[in-house]
Amino acid sequence: MDWKHAVNDAAARLDGHIRRTPVIQSSDLWQAPVALKLEQMQHTGSFKARGAFNTLLSREVPAAGVVAASGGNHGAAVAHAATALGHRAQIFVPEMAGPAKIALIRRTGATLTVVPGEYANALDAAREYEAETGAMQIHAYDAPATVAGQGTLTREWEEQGLEADTLLIAVGGGGLIAGALAWLQGRRRVVAVEPETSRALDAALEAGKPVDVEVSGVAANALGARRIGDICFGLAQSRLAATTLVGDAAITEAQRALWQTHRLLVEPAGATALAALRSGAYVPEPGERVAVLLCGGNVAPDPLPD
Repeated sequence: MDWKHAVNDAAARLDGHIRRTPVIQSSDLWQAPVALKLEQMQHTGSFKARGAFNTLLSREVPAAGVVAASGGNHGAAVAHAATALGHRAQIFVPEMAGPAKIALIRRTGATLTVVPGEYANALDAAREYEAETGAMQIHAYDAPATVAGQGTLTREWEEQGLEADTLLIAVGGGGLIAGALAWLQGRRRVVAVEPETSRALDAALEAGKPVDVEVSGVAANALGARRIGDICFGLAQSRLAATTLVGDAAITEAQRALWQTHRLLVEPAGATALAALRSGAYVPEPGERVAVLLCGGNVAPDPLPD
């Protein structure tokens, strides 16, 4: 697939539908300056709006509307995009999505069903709904239109003057990092950061194929995919520089540091990439310029509820 062309097309398609999120340089989070991309300021609080809008704008949506399964952020993004474009949306989320993300989806006006269990159970319910109604399924991470949409984030970051040698990116199902790998095509090092208790990509690379993993931990409602996406796995095999794992304590410490130093409020998943740097799970070479993607800001509980 010509990913560069796909991402460029997605960027043109998304113009006027997504926010161009800020970039800052921090000298307070690590022993050397670190570039931060503040994607938690995107519509509905995560990068997911990019893939959702790209999918809806590039396909004909049936009368039955769209359906999506989500740990929370993808569902909110699909609900927002569908509502903005005048389509019906049915969203399935697991109980572990938490009250803040569930309330966020409800505020979009989409129809929401909360499913017992984890993300995989919500995906099963969404597939049943798709078969029964003819609604269009929007996968959270393993679809070309989703990956191309997420790739616009890294494209945008480069347009904003990104000077880093290495990008640290958190991984759940792999749509975000797949978009980065698809766009960059090896021009910069990309390092995948996963929670120790939700390591779908690391396990797949170790096994030589996508495999099911157990999922738990503080970031599980955003990074809790049971199996890495095929698109991400294929791109990671040829283009990923490294993977690294971080514990829950390191994630919450990074989350706290972002708030205390910059008043940046991010969810655990949004702090996971930074956790690799601060905890020493990823150690840059001398002089290596590092950039960190803050991917989501839907904290639980909601600090300012309705």
